[in-house]
Amino acid sequence: MWLFLAFVAVPLIEIALFIQVGGLIGLWPTLMIVLLTAILGTALVRREGLRALSDLQNSFSQLQDPTRPLAHGAMILFSGALLLTPGFFTDACGFALLIPAVRDAVMRFISTRIKVQRFEMGGQGPRTQAGPGAHQGPHAERYRPGPREDDVIEGDYTEVPPSKRANHPGSGWTKH
Repeated sequence: MWLFLAFVAVPLIEIALFIQVGGLIGLWPTLMIVLLTAILGTALVRREGLRALSDLQNSFSQLQDPTRPLAHGAMILFSGALLLTPGFFTDACGFALLIPAVRDAVMRFISTRIKVQRFEMGGQGPRTQAGPGAHQGPHAERYRPGPREDDVIEGDYTEVPPSKRANHPGSGWTKH
């Protein structure tokens, strides 16, 4: 329902703003403002997007939680779509999303409505698990079940001579 209202309200707001601004400053200055905001927005989205990509790479290399840079990257992408859409209201929303403090506020607002069920990272990074069976306690972040160095797995094997060929024509996906 909210999405439907947005698809109806945003074009109405944009049309009203175009009429008001166009009546105040004229057609050509209005079109120039729309074109300049698209060009300026593209440059700013590129700069902020590169910064978010760098932050994401740093979080991966340092085994930190990548939630913030991923969310910022998604909001920058959405900001770019808003800035390329002709209109004053969408441009204002798009430019607002290019400000890191605004993105943090949006992320805090959205995070109050999202419940993380499970989050894992390799190495010594964070590990959280909500719900029944979650490992709790002061060492919950370091809890990592799995094979240890002293685990031994025994098994049998049969050596296959290299001259042995498949007894079927093959599927076409493999070479026989």
